[in-house]
Amino acid sequence: MSTSKVSVLIPAYNEEKKIFDTVSTVLSIPSVSEVVVVDDASRDNTASLAGEAGAKIVALEKNLGKGGALNRGAGIVTGDVILLLDGDLGKSAIDAQLLLQPILNGEADMTIAQFPPPLIKGGFGLVKGLARTGIKLFTGKVMQSPLSGQRAMRREVLTAILPFSSGYGAEVGITLKAARMGYKIAEVPVQMTHAETGRDLKGFWHRGSQFVDIIVVLGGYVFRRLKGRGG
Repeated sequence: MSTSKVSVLIPAYNEEKKIFDTVSTVLSIPSVSEVVVVDDASRDNTASLAGEAGAKIVALEKNLGKGGALNRGAGIVTGDVILLLDGDLGKSAIDAQLLLQPILNGEADMTIAQFPPPLIKGGFGLVKGLARTGIKLFTGKVMQSPLSGQRAMRREVLTAILPFSSGYGAEVGITLKAARMGYKIAEVPVQMTHAETGRDLKGFWHRGSQFVDIIVVLGGYVFRRLKGRGG
């Protein structure tokens, strides 16, 4: 698969500070042939700056959340390998090439970026713990970075896992579906950086939203399991 075409899909909302560097950096990776940015009804210059950097733009009139934006972009990317990235990576997006290598070499079907420890204290680990516990419960796999949005996958995997779960449940939903279908998943250490949420109102609101969306995803699996058992 060394000659595989790689498409990058970036859902973005109000990312004007870093989106130009993110897009231009990933376009410098030799195997990357296109970058599609789904502008999730941003109120800033995200779309224009991403376009200037060389991305194809899908502009949404209404904010659909991360999962919804990914679903919209999934039908547009054309590559044999799909790279999902956040818009705020900036120049650290160059490490996306580390996620691609195991896919291109046939060593994995999907890779997940394992970030270095955060520079500032965020939450108390509740959201990450919930995601990790849910993934282990339903797949038996122990993931170090269950919430990471930086992932690469073969097109076959993308097709199989669609649609993405809504909101911030997208990442957990991806892992659950791929693992339960038997695809080989590998976590890859990277030196990527992006905006970190602290222990302030904005940070707690973000993590609260994540918690609720993940509960919805996991609850769906619990319901299906109970229904399958007739109860």
